[in-house]
Amino acid sequence: MENNASLKDIAKLFLKLGIIGFGGPAAHIAMMQDEVVVKRKWLTEQHFLDLIGATNLIPGPNSTEMTMHIGHEKGGWKGLVVAGLCFILPAVFITGIFAYLYKQYGVLPAVQPFIYGIKPAIIAIILGAIFPLAKKSLKSTELIIIGLIVLMGSLFKINEIYLMFGAGFFALFLAYIRSNKQNSLPSFLPLTLLQITNTTLLSATNANLFWIFLKIGAILYGSGYVLFAFLDTELVSTGLLTRQQLIDAIAVGQFTPGPVFSSVTFIGYQINGFSGAVVSTIAIFLPSFLFVALLIPIVKKMRNSTLFSGFLDAVNVASVAIIVAVCFDMGKDTITDWRTILIAILSISIAFGYRKINSAFVVLGGSLLGYLLSSV
Repeated sequence: MENNASLKDIAKLFLKLGIIGFGGPAAHIAMMQDEVVVKRKWLTEQHFLDLIGATNLIPGPNSTEMTMHIGHEKGGWKGLVVAGLCFILPAVFITGIFAYLYKQYGVLPAVQPFIYGIKPAIIAIILGAIFPLAKKSLKSTELIIIGLIVLMGSLFKINEIYLMFGAGFFALFLAYIRSNKQNSLPSFLPLTLLQITNTTLLSATNANLFWIFLKIGAILYGSGYVLFAFLDTELVSTGLLTRQQLIDAIAVGQFTPGPVFSSVTFIGYQINGFSGAVVSTIAIFLPSFLFVALLIPIVKKMRNSTLFSGFLDAVNVASVAIIVAVCFDMGKDTITDWRTILIAILSISIAFGYRKINSAFVVLGGSLLGYLLSSV
């Protein structure tokens, strides 16, 4: 599609998603699908699926990387930067406020009653968005089988990277078997390591924070739980942070909108104040901008190649299956009593029955209902 959206429109959309984007990557992608595919028709469902599959193959926060891809599609390289920053900054700003309050008072505010209702509503939004994507991605019996295998593997907690690449390479193998002639595989340039020179503006503590978070941003795959494990190793084990501070930081990342990577803003502030928060935030997100920039030409080549188109189709199906598994796990942890069951049923009814309603209203409605019912 043509790059026909203004930078102002791109900024407005991703600022909005950055403010209302509760629920983690699966929920963010569901909201993007609603805004970008259904409402604005900026991308086709197939192209949107291709971007989901591609971003799952690189490290970093997938939903943030999706915003960058969409921004590039509609506004070129400026659109990539604007979309990424507009999605990240609201979460960073809100997390920064919590970081300041936590530093001052040592406790987090009581937000649990509101989160209580948001989580079931988020599941409804994800299911509503994934349904049309699932129909689009399941193009053949072969892909349906791959999807079911990945879904089972994800439910049994097999690492999602193994599942994604396994699905893709299995499809490549099948395509190779069917092929009547030898196809040469296009070579992929390895991702180069970013070289940054420390300046005198950086203190020793901030330089250490920068390298820690740059490394994590460059190699981390997976969910917030994987981020927790990395941070525990890099910060708690070395004495930079207490485990309670880390748990509170991840909690802030989970209950604020936008990417969970904003937890590092909180962490940076606890370790070295405002400058620590800024340096940590830049470092954790910088690799994502670079990876997406490198990935953009590769995605187009893969879709135009008969052989690698099959690889991408399988990765797309695997992505959908993993999101379904995430919904299942979220449901087990979240829908635990009559109140959450009621919120989930109402939210699913709205998400499927009234598709033109903005997902933000479903989130706000679930939050308000959770607050009201939590006292019953």
